Amino acid sequence: MINLNITNETSRLRSVVLGIANSNGPIPKLEDTYDPKSAEHIKSGTYPKEIDMVKEIESVYQVFKKYDVKVYRPEKIIGYNQIFSRDIAFIIDDKMIVSNILPDRDKEIEAIQYLCSQIDKNKIIFLPKEAHIEGGDVMPWNDYIFVGTYRGNDYEDFITARTNMVAVKCLEDLFPTKKIVSFNLRKSNTIARDNALHLDCCFQPLGKGKCIIHKEAFLEQEEYEWLINFFGKENCFHISKDEMYHMNSNIFSISPEIIISEKNFTRLNIWLRNEGFTVEEVPYSEIAKQEGLLRCSTIPLVRD
Repeated sequence: MINLNITNETSRLRSVVLGIANSNGPIPKLEDTYDPKSAEHIKSGTYPKEIDMVKEIESVYQVFKKYDVKVYRPEKIIGYNQIFSRDIAFIIDDKMIVSNILPDRDKEIEAIQYLCSQIDKNKIIFLPKEAHIEGGDVMPWNDYIFVGTYRGNDYEDFITARTNMVAVKCLEDLFPTKKIVSFNLRKSNTIARDNALHLDCCFQPLGKGKCIIHKEAFLEQEEYEWLINFFGKENCFHISKDEMYHMNSNIFSISPEIIISEKNFTRLNIWLRNEGFTVEEVPYSEIAKQEGLLRCSTIPLVRD
């Protein structure tokens, strides 16, 4: 049996699900894309090739092996994008919450059924259908759970709005001892630089009390300021709209001191090293073209 344990984003990682890019399928039709960045690359003829994405994910796998992390992979579904495993399920404490994701992606949860069978079935939670939620919007942080959402009346108009307030309420009911803090995020179906697809696309807590944040992604100034006050201004690394677009906040912590980051995030990686972190740099710029990066590709299962 796997005894799930995730209380925050940075404690020492022991086991993880890492997505796969093998048999990723053809380039999607423009009308079938789920986010503006993928659409942008389809239009310009720069959509990532499977061979490159397989290599990029393999580089992350090697880092996990280096740090003796047990890695689970989804079973391969032919011609199906299975890179962003964070979307399909996430762990808080000892519970796995299965996401209610876009209907077209339902098969992805089937690909980790072998893993779910090793978890106490009472610890696997299915939310009601009206509760929309994806793992990229949910961040356990000790006594808190940070949740990205979109509260606009036009929620239904945004394919980029993935977590609603019904789901936030479900988390409050599931974890009554936690403080659930939700953040209203900027959404765009058409302009990638104006779209915070998930909370982890514009914010990420790190070890040593630090965080990465992009101010303009937050629609409510006071919610952005709450995070700045929570972490302390001096501990917050602010990223630009361009850096958010390239997914600078979507890195991944193996421990409070060890971070996997994209090798082109020059300004961020210098800052991290200056703050005393060990930075394991990997190539991930092709996968980033689908508006997701390192955190999106993983489901941490057990941290110390």
